[in-house]
Amino acid sequence: MEPYEIVNMIIDKEPYDQEEVTADFTYQHQDYSITFKKGDLEVVNAWVFKNGTSLPANLSENMIEFIREDVKNRI
Repeated sequence: MEPYEIVNMIIDKEPYDQEEVTADFTYQHQDYSITFKKGDLEVVNAWVFKNGTSLPANLSENMIEFIREDVKNRI
């Protein structure tokens, strides 16, 4: 697998203690953003940014697991 690079990470605190973690990363010369629930790191959404727009990202389960583990280690 080609390497990815997390370039930004934000830990949001939503009302009613629904915290989320958003990681912005680059992979294969594309910019992505993936948001997890902080408690169990369940994927909330994932986006790829192309030509000034955001589209739902189609990330493999392996890629999501790599990002999830990286986020878990950084929290």
